[in-house]
Amino acid sequence: MNTICYAAFLRGINVSGKTRIKMVDLKDAFESMGFKNVRTLLASGNVVFDSEDESEKILTEKIESGLKNVFNRDIAVILRSIDHLKKLQSLKPFEGIEVTPDIRMYVTFFSKKAQPHTITVPYTSPQKAFTILNETSMEVFSTVDISKGRGTPELMNFLEKEYGSNLTTRSWGTVLKILK
Repeated sequence: MNTICYAAFLRGINVSGKTRIKMVDLKDAFESMGFKNVRTLLASGNVVFDSEDESEKILTEKIESGLKNVFNRDIAVILRSIDHLKKLQSLKPFEGIEVTPDIRMYVTFFSKKAQPHTITVPYTSPQKAFTILNETSMEVFSTVDISKGRGTPELMNFLEKEYGSNLTTRSWGTVLKILK
């Protein structure tokens, strides 16, 4: 069997005081499920680990079930192989974006192919608070302008309305840290 390196993105972990989980406990939970070389990144539910060659669907179900057993709560998991994340990086999704202290770059991961939506990409919100730059069948790349008190909630609400709720968002910087 092949060993594959994955990143698990847990939805709603340590956000707004909800579903508080210590990263050391999360690491222990993954190790108890038999995964190898487990490491967590930041406190927002990012876990990198090695696993034998199984389908992502089976792995996701195994992780969600294991997390429910350990933490006694439902935690949605979106899984990507490190190879897939490298392919996303090779797309250079933020090429040409002027990075300023007010601009944040995000990638939103879907647990399954995105539902049909009504916008044409690229799309900029009417208030110019966010722009959806590009999309794949399983991800959306966006920027948020946080100036004048703006933030990411408007983007998150919009993404759930347009693409469904089976998603989670990470900063592009987090993805790049995972790839290091």
